Amino acid sequence: MTSIYIGVMTGTSMDGIDFVAASFEPLKLHATLSIAFEPDLKDELMALTRPDDNEIDRMGKADVALAKKIAHGINQLIADNGLDRQQIRAIGCHGQTIRHRPEDGFTLQLGDPNIITEITQIAVVSDFRRRDMAAGGQGAPLVPAFHQAIFQHPQIDRVILNLGGIANVSLLPANKKHKILGFDTGPANILMDGWCRRYTGQPFDENGDWAAHGTAIRPLLDRLYAHDFFAKEPPKSTGREDFNLDWLDDQLIDWRNDPEYEVLDDTAENIQATLAKLTVRAIQKAVYRSGMKDGEMYVCGGGAYNSYILEQLRWRLRKHEWSVQTTDVLGLSPTWVEGTAFAWLAMQFVEQRSGNIPAVTGAVGTRILGCITAV
Repeated sequence: MTSIYIGVMTGTSMDGIDFVAASFEPLKLHATLSIAFEPDLKDELMALTRPDDNEIDRMGKADVALAKKIAHGINQLIADNGLDRQQIRAIGCHGQTIRHRPEDGFTLQLGDPNIITEITQIAVVSDFRRRDMAAGGQGAPLVPAFHQAIFQHPQIDRVILNLGGIANVSLLPANKKHKILGFDTGPANILMDGWCRRYTGQPFDENGDWAAHGTAIRPLLDRLYAHDFFAKEPPKSTGREDFNLDWLDDQLIDWRNDPEYEVLDDTAENIQATLAKLTVRAIQKAVYRSGMKDGEMYVCGGGAYNSYILEQLRWRLRKHEWSVQTTDVLGLSPTWVEGTAFAWLAMQFVEQRSGNIPAVTGAVGTRILGCITAV
């Protein structure tokens, strides 16, 4: 009987929850589901990413509310697709990150696995990051090991680019003597979505059309790129703690006080175009510094549907003859890559195989990631 694992992913963008039921060797998706957050829960999760009043009580309530939503989503996935519960070995649930401080050795995700197990009556593998962090790693990114297992090619260098709230890359050299590398490159949708909501009322910039109507502001772009994170060498990871609208507002105040400030540049669409260019510049730098001269880039995550970003990546990477496509070409929809990755990580735990890549996270060695909440 084929073993099925369910992967659950809620990302930095906090636009909802993705569920994937998958089996491996070979990879097969048996069912998928996405559900949106209610506005109140989304607002609370967003607020909990920043220090504020009464955090512990609010965090506890959000932990329970999110776990119940995840559990009922899993039961819906199973019922709607007629899945056999006897085939489901485990659920891999990453949870919602509300604080990630690798420099201090801690990370915090919400979504109580005890509640999920109780409601679904299926074992849950969770808490994937802290074992790597205990071994000196960043606890992120975790998906490169999955990318290596599924997407590495024996003759062609590949980059797997995930454009979620934060952008991260997995650098997969064809020559297996070379190390797999992976790290966060900086903000992606996290700033663009927030700016879009503020000025258009829309949750995101569909196809990047709004950014495409603007013109990137070079002095502002250089100011944003001066953030300490971009100068760090991998391993490195980041999140809302570093990149958020409050930070952007501070940068805009400084820029507007600069003697070279041009008021005609200061339009909302030009700032959106600048944020898009910030994302693209950081990705380009990461690829060029990898040492891989040419190859294939495959994009996943919600940003894979931002045609303006993909167009800009093709333009910026043209000198090194990189092709840029979405993971659809490889047989896995960009929407489901991360959910599938956590189904795979649940399998790795159940089979007691490592789930991290030390060269990616900075851990002192490979580790079995996660903890299990049994039925």
